[in-house]
Amino acid sequence: MAETDPKTVQDLTSVVQTLLQQMQDKFQTMSDQIIGRNILYFRIDDLEKNIADLMTQAGVEELDGENKIPATQKS
Repeated sequence: MAETDPKTVQDLTSVVQTLLQQMQDKFQTMSDQIIGRNILYFRIDDLEKNIADLMTQAGVEELDGENKIPATQKS
């Protein structure tokens, strides 16, 4: 807005419309990013639950991070 000072009501209206459009665009971008992150979070959460269910069905338990043994072989 520093480059042009509005001289008329039409100029002021144009400047305000431009600023509002820029704000709306930024808000939409931020909203899309938030929604995208939430969707990704829920997908990861669902994936973790599905993996845990499959491990339980297979009789596998997680020990020491990556080492997995069948539950039937536990001492």
